[in-house]
Amino acid sequence: MVDLRKHSSLIATVFVMLMMFVYMIEWLRVGIGRTMDMVLGPLVNTPPDGFGVPFFAMILILSCITGLYSSLVQKYTIDYERMQRVQKNVREFQKEYREAQLSGDEKKIKKLEGRRDKMMQEQMEMSKQQFQPMAIILVLTIPIFLWMLYRLPAAAAAAVTDLNLANAIVLPFIGLIGLSATAFWFVPAWILWYMICSLSMSQVIRKALNIGGL
Repeated sequence: MVDLRKHSSLIATVFVMLMMFVYMIEWLRVGIGRTMDMVLGPLVNTPPDGFGVPFFAMILILSCITGLYSSLVQKYTIDYERMQRVQKNVREFQKEYREAQLSGDEKKIKKLEGRRDKMMQEQMEMSKQQFQPMAIILVLTIPIFLWMLYRLPAAAAAAVTDLNLANAIVLPFIGLIGLSATAFWFVPAWILWYMICSLSMSQVIRKALNIGGL
């Protein structure tokens, strides 16, 4: 019997590629977005006479939900105590190795080099463990992201000049800008808003759950 745990990083990689493939196929991307809209669509305020949450606020809510389940998945799939222990051992090893080099202690250098392979193997295992939750997080996040893409044209239908704040946000150094407009370089305003909300809320959630940094 194949031990899937030994191939979990490969499975996660394949899954990530499949998610990217789904994004590239328009009919599949739109289909997922339309399906998600059956659940999330009624919650959004649709101008001119719709009721519900403004689209920019919906992005904030979804980013909070994303940050919550991402943190929970990482909390229960990553051994943070072991990760911190490995990181501490690496720092101590590097300090000892540097001191041995400076002192020219060849005997100690040779002894430390014998520990290097084991330490590198532990680092590799921890890197794989950090990568494994990505598949779980993506299967939950991609549909939400595709829904925002699907819903964006309707949300952007009202021009910013009409001061419809349900379809616009105020960003630092930029001011009032439509969600579908480019905030800077090639990054749309809605993606920048999602990233700001997601990163901010994730830090709060991770602190509350006492989850270490990745």
